[in-house]
Amino acid sequence: MKQTVGMTFVATNRMECLIQRCHKEAVLCSVCRSLLLVLCLLLFLSVSMYPGLWSVGVQLRSALTGSYVPGHHSVLLVNSPNEQTAKDIGRAIMERRLAASINILSRTSTMYYWKGEIQDASEILMLVKTKTSRIQQVIDYVRSVHPYENPEVLSFPVEDGSLAYMKWMDEAIPDD
Repeated sequence: MKQTVGMTFVATNRMECLIQRCHKEAVLCSVCRSLLLVLCLLLFLSVSMYPGLWSVGVQLRSALTGSYVPGHHSVLLVNSPNEQTAKDIGRAIMERRLAASINILSRTSTMYYWKGEIQDASEILMLVKTKTSRIQQVIDYVRSVHPYENPEVLSFPVEDGSLAYMKWMDEAIPDD
């Protein structure tokens, strides 16, 4: 009988140790899951808010140093077959608040390769002034409405310019 009581005591002691060990592991797993969830949430928020945070950072740097941050604004060249198409596309870009300003230049003479042959044409050229963060939206919109199969949409970063003009552009184009 003594031996049975001793075995029961040892078994009970082992069970208590196992229960405590399982409890510690469960708490540790719960803490790890919580930390992983918080890290994923922070990563998601950082990625989703990056354009807005970058824009605020650029404005703060500009305000504090009195200098322009190169590349924050861009100029896009967009071709068009005629003035009416250029005006329609330009107005739609402006209504969508994707650009601060658009210049429509009168007819230009254009030469290009198309399907293996040199083409010679007259086109209208648009200069679209926007934030660099908006380039892809402008490109996507132009491609969706442009009559050409492969419209010219080229972007060039603004390296420097009038700070007052750049500030006006920031005010004219809402943050992402």
